[in-house]
Amino acid sequence: MFQCLVKLASLARLRRQHLWFAVAASAALAASPKLSSGQSTADGVRSSPPGTVTEAPPAPQAAPADAYGRRTLSTARIAPTLKAAPLEATDRAFPINLASALRLADARPLIVTAAQAAAWVAEARLQRAKLVAVPELDFGVLYYRHDGFGPDFNRGVNHPSFGFPGGGGPLNQNLNAMWIGGSFFATFPVTEAIFQPLAARQILNSRRYDIQTAKNDALLATANSYFAVHQYRGQYAGAVDVVARGRLLLERIQLLSKDLVPRVEVDRAANMLAMMELRAAYARQQWRVASANLTQLLRLDPRVIVAPLEPDHLQITLIEPDTPLDQLMPIGVGSRPEIASQRALIQAAQIGVRQEKNRPLLPIFLLTGFQTPGDMRMQGVVYGLGYGRNMNNWSLREDVSLQAIWQLDALGFGNLARIKKQRGMESQAIVDLFKLQDEIVAEITKSQARLQAAAVRVVEAERSLREAVITFDGNYEGLKQTKRFENILVQVYRPQEADASLENLSVSYDQYFATVADYNRAQFELFHALGYPAREIAFLRPPGEALPVDVVRPDYLPPVGIGPPPATR
Repeated sequence: MFQCLVKLASLARLRRQHLWFAVAASAALAASPKLSSGQSTADGVRSSPPGTVTEAPPAPQAAPADAYGRRTLSTARIAPTLKAAPLEATDRAFPINLASALRLADARPLIVTAAQAAAWVAEARLQRAKLVAVPELDFGVLYYRHDGFGPDFNRGVNHPSFGFPGGGGPLNQNLNAMWIGGSFFATFPVTEAIFQPLAARQILNSRRYDIQTAKNDALLATANSYFAVHQYRGQYAGAVDVVARGRLLLERIQLLSKDLVPRVEVDRAANMLAMMELRAAYARQQWRVASANLTQLLRLDPRVIVAPLEPDHLQITLIEPDTPLDQLMPIGVGSRPEIASQRALIQAAQIGVRQEKNRPLLPIFLLTGFQTPGDMRMQGVVYGLGYGRNMNNWSLREDVSLQAIWQLDALGFGNLARIKKQRGMESQAIVDLFKLQDEIVAEITKSQARLQAAAVRVVEAERSLREAVITFDGNYEGLKQTKRFENILVQVYRPQEADASLENLSVSYDQYFATVADYNRAQFELFHALGYPAREIAFLRPPGEALPVDVVRPDYLPPVGIGPPPATR
């Protein structure tokens, strides 16, 4: 039953010949080309491509407007000319269309910049991992002073048999020594030289996939914020229309005879009008708040109020709501960049297991100099030696030590612990992959459920709003009608019924624009859940022509560049 309703809602949305709103779509959207009806994926699954826009058909011809500015169609479908939401004199309007907003979402949000900076760090770590086996080059000066009992290098007097002070050997040698030079110094396990660059490469691949994930997330966040602006601007326009109707209703009730309408009915209508004005003020507030959220996300001028160029009732269709889940889920599992990122981390963990298995089999190389354990790394030096205050024996000196050491950590038990740790990290990465796959298919199911429900709700909300307009008009016109009951004139429609119909109209406006926004948001949520790249809809198949927008920000805010900001020092 629900599936039939979804198909009926889809047909009603795509094929209906009249929109009850007489608001034309923007010129950019009207001129935008539609996309093809389908495309084949790598695994042979055929899916609806992103970017299909349901354009608003031309408004039907209507009769002349009445006192409200309404037009009654001959088909009995009410199509009121809902005026655009008004701007205050102090507002800075920021015109933008959906295609422009989605294009800005590809690079300007900070979530994308942060992902790019993380990739920079991973790239630097890969470069460092490739240089593990390259020795360091040291330069330095070393001075050494010795006083007390010891061998006499300068005088040639050395009596080892008298190896104690006063036993015939010299008591005070007073030696000076100096090294001036440099050396190549290196100590590295061969396992790290082989496997660390391989693991670092996989981590870099993961971070690059994270950039695409960030762009997809930024696209979804931008779409949600953009349709929130549409929702609240439409609700504000509806609230302004309800206020105008409420004022006319109050005037009509005030003009009725006091014998027909008691004073309390006037007060009730005045109270209803005050409530509608409060709702209009709140709707304007929500419009401005949603606008601020969008400008914050896209890093635009925070002082502006976003004024989308499309009509607020426009519906965007990227994926048909009745597409079977068996077609959608393989696309999502195979296309999401989060899956590719996690697979790269699994490969990095597997490389870590191989590294620890080979650690006891491959040596550790040490390239050192003179007395390296005491941090005297000199290999090629100018060497000076002297006695007392002198340093009169100078020569060139070279000391090079190259060692290869095989190591068993904790007699080999430490190596087993290292291997076990790396296998545990690999197992964790695999579990995270399984968890991510389950989350993705659940996200696809939830997104389709919201989309199908929104497709039905849009049709019902439009019908409800149309009936609400008809009901209010009937009650408003009926206030002038009376009938005689014996010698008493009685109203056919009472004022409280008109008040209730005005309240119902306000609720219907809010529900309609909220439902349309929910439908559009559900489309982009499903688009995101399937893992389609943001560039697909931002550049390759945009929903219309991207119009130029002013991206200049105030001087007290940092400018927005391309990629992460450069380091200052």
